[in-house]
Amino acid sequence: MVKQARHMTEDAKISFHQGRAEDLSPFVSPASVDLTVAGQAAHWFDYNAVWRELARAMKPGGTIAFWGYVDGVLLGAEKATAVMEKFVYGFGDVAPGIEGMGSYWEQPGRNILRGLLRSVEVPGDNWKDVTRITHKPGDPDRDDVAWLKKKMTLGEVEAYTRTFSCYSGWKDAHPEMKSRAEGGDGDVVDVMWDHMIDSTPEWKALGEQWKGS
Repeated sequence: MVKQARHMTEDAKISFHQGRAEDLSPFVSPASVDLTVAGQAAHWFDYNAVWRELARAMKPGGTIAFWGYVDGVLLGAEKATAVMEKFVYGFGDVAPGIEGMGSYWEQPGRNILRGLLRSVEVPGDNWKDVTRITHKPGDPDRDDVAWLKKKMTLGEVEAYTRTFSCYSGWKDAHPEMKSRAEGGDGDVVDVMWDHMIDSTPEWKALGEQWKGS
């Protein structure tokens, strides 16, 4: 990834390095950074070390911006969303012979993320003017916040659920259960979507064409 980024970037002022947020010293001098940004990674940090390291690296008056994300919600399909929650975060059998994926999330990072980083406490000795911005799915968009949006078909959402790290762990634990796309009888995601479609009459009415909706 770093090699590709270097290849694609011609500006001599931009450089890429691989390292840990807890120790930037190999390539960041003291009091040299104006802005630190972490996108979709801040829930993995060791904050006891990170705050000390950022205090070393940041210029006085510098800015830190972290952002995360929330679990997907199918707006207007609350029952289907509840089914997804059950399968994705459930423990033990969530359907006959189907173990939920809850035990396959890496922790504590996932719970920190799901808590919208609220458990991350900003020490007041080095950091001032702390602002937290949160957004719940379905709430009106605020004009003072930039949004990235994408509309997806149900088939695209189904494919997205197969990118979850918990699903990868589930597959490793259940190699005998193949997805229908692989010629098997169905895996946890297939069964989850069966239940989601059954929970939503307008989707169920589409029959085999639901993925295009």
